[in-house]
Amino acid sequence: MALSFPFSASSFCLKSKTIHHIKPSPTLFPTLATKCLRSPIIMNKALVSTSVEGLTRRRANHHANLWDDDFIQSLPNLPYDAPYYRERADKLVGEVKGMFNAVGAADSSTENILKRLEMVDKVERLGIGRYFQVEIAEALDYVYRFWNESSKDLNIAALGLRILRLHRYPVSSDVLEKFKDKDGNFLCCIAESEEEINSILNLFRASLIDFPNEKTMDEAKSFTTVYLNQILQKTHTFGANLLQEITYNLEYGWRTNLSRLEARNYIDIYGEKSSWLKNMNNQKILHLAKLDFNIMQSLYRSELQMISRWWKDSKLCKLDFCHHRQIEYHFSGCAITVEPKHSAFRIALAKFSTLATCIDDIYDTYGTLDELELFTKAVKRWDSPSTVQLPEYLKIAYCALYDAINESAREADKIQGRDTLHYARKAWDDYLDSMLREAKWLATRHIPNFQTYLKNGIESSASLTATLQALLTLDKISENDLQKVDYPSRFNDLLGLTLRLRGDTRTFKTEADRGEVASSIACYMRDNPESSEEDALKCINFMLEEHLKELNLEYLKHDNVPICIKDFAYDMSRCFQVFYKERDGFSISSKDMRDHVKEILIDPIKM
Repeated sequence: MALSFPFSASSFCLKSKTIHHIKPSPTLFPTLATKCLRSPIIMNKALVSTSVEGLTRRRANHHANLWDDDFIQSLPNLPYDAPYYRERADKLVGEVKGMFNAVGAADSSTENILKRLEMVDKVERLGIGRYFQVEIAEALDYVYRFWNESSKDLNIAALGLRILRLHRYPVSSDVLEKFKDKDGNFLCCIAESEEEINSILNLFRASLIDFPNEKTMDEAKSFTTVYLNQILQKTHTFGANLLQEITYNLEYGWRTNLSRLEARNYIDIYGEKSSWLKNMNNQKILHLAKLDFNIMQSLYRSELQMISRWWKDSKLCKLDFCHHRQIEYHFSGCAITVEPKHSAFRIALAKFSTLATCIDDIYDTYGTLDELELFTKAVKRWDSPSTVQLPEYLKIAYCALYDAINESAREADKIQGRDTLHYARKAWDDYLDSMLREAKWLATRHIPNFQTYLKNGIESSASLTATLQALLTLDKISENDLQKVDYPSRFNDLLGLTLRLRGDTRTFKTEADRGEVASSIACYMRDNPESSEEDALKCINFMLEEHLKELNLEYLKHDNVPICIKDFAYDMSRCFQVFYKERDGFSISSKDMRDHVKEILIDPIKM
């Protein structure tokens, strides 16, 4: 069972007279030519069986860890943690703040409105928006004050709709209606100037911040997607940086656009845009973005080495039947939270995500039912002698879990001013109960109904086990607010639902090939026996798209859930969407995920 977040479910039905059985095909992992890899990765089977101590054990045959500890520990120290670079960055921050203040007089001219929006857009795309929270708020308050008058220009309307929504201003997509013809089609010029293309690109970006039942946003998304793909075919007409920007936005959109990945890509895009760099202010903004990126990467590297050393010292590296994705999980934390003060969050997130994944693999494949029941009882007793009856591989998992939870609880207690261990123990107890239930389904070849599968998935998603103690390291959280981290809430239900559905669409064939019978697709087909596999996938994808819209609304609306909690939770959902964007990135991290790790954690930017 692939990991995801908690969810609730609703039912949709697509019928067909034919039932298509799952016919999985072999998976090939190409060799990765990089010195950090231990050996070539070539796999042909999704499941193998091995005989250990007289028992036949299932192994999912995951490819090896890509990031050897010796390679991680040998990464050279970057010079950017020296005081000189921090002082230089602070000076540039002051100069960029001056640019915000010098945008223009307090009037409602479209030029003035556009300049303010573009300043906000630039610093946020380049990953340095956190330095200018006051200036951004002032700029957007100003834009919103004159919104009705200024939104008559398509570029302003599209850019403003997107940015204002993301900052939780109540703006309607009806502002786009004025840019349609009498037949309801969006208008565009035949000339295809760069100015118009930028307007259409901003319209596309705005259309992704959509809420339920917004027909105009659906129409804008369809129109702009076709338009921009046509522009990409005209490689000899437009500059490479414009085509690169279009390609990036079409590929990553909003739901898989992590802030650090966006910054890394826009630093490259703007760095090649000569017309943009003619402006001295833009040069300073770009220089600050590069400097900030490298300064933060210096910190990430030290965290990276800590995580890799922990993975080795905890002996989790000996569990060769597991996914070893500790470095990819650390990338996740770095991709969504930049602040130096959030180092403990990134480290805790990487550790507990790694532990949840290893334990998921134990329950899904390697462990016998008797061993899993022993392990579940041992964790619930929560004492060191509980490991006596466990086989060696489960002792390793138990000790790593026991030490990590207790250590993290001690750190959280310093911030929260109270004992928080019981929160973590409850989360892990619920998680293991749900995993054991799924193991029993597998042992008896039982396919539950759709609603039962989804209900159990709320606990087996590993949401709280991966994130709860990490969240407790961020800031002091009141008892009342801490309850809002937990489900049930519509926001958390939607997070889990969208991730579970996305994960199942990427993993169900491989999981079926190794003998796992329960997935949202299989359970849907059980409840709707006339439905084919294709019908089930269409249903799941439709549910996914609709719930992603509702998730946007829940995330961006004003309610009593602390914004910091919603921000981290939503960003984590986007992170997992990146893992599942093209394939199961947890099982096949030698493709896209490898490149993302290198971009954010390994390769500095040339100054």
